[in-house]
Amino acid sequence: MKGRLFFKTGVVVAMVLPWLVMHAEAADLSSSRRVDLENLLTQDCGSCHGLTLKGGLGPPLTPEAVSDTSLDVLIETITHGRPLNAMPPWGPLLAPAEIRWLAERLKRGVSAP
Repeated sequence: MKGRLFFKTGVVVAMVLPWLVMHAEAADLSSSRRVDLENLLTQDCGSCHGLTLKGGLGPPLTPEAVSDTSLDVLIETITHGRPLNAMPPWGPLLAPAEIRWLAERLKRGVSAP
């Protein structure tokens, strides 16, 4: 019985630990890195999605436009891009915590440049 409890505890830890690490990393982004990421949103993302993120070559990324899109889908899209569209993958250039921060920022809204 003791072995089963250890196994179940290990499974729970293995499932929860990555989530805790990802959230801790997002909280640990320095203020200067957050400024860099905010600039990336307005400039790099804005080059396709419009400088106010209200749409352009790419669809709008305003809080209203992404309200029905889950955070996980936003993270997937930022990480892997959209292969059949012009959306590039940012995963090779950004840490998972940075991508999560960007997705959360899109949900909250981005200040106009």
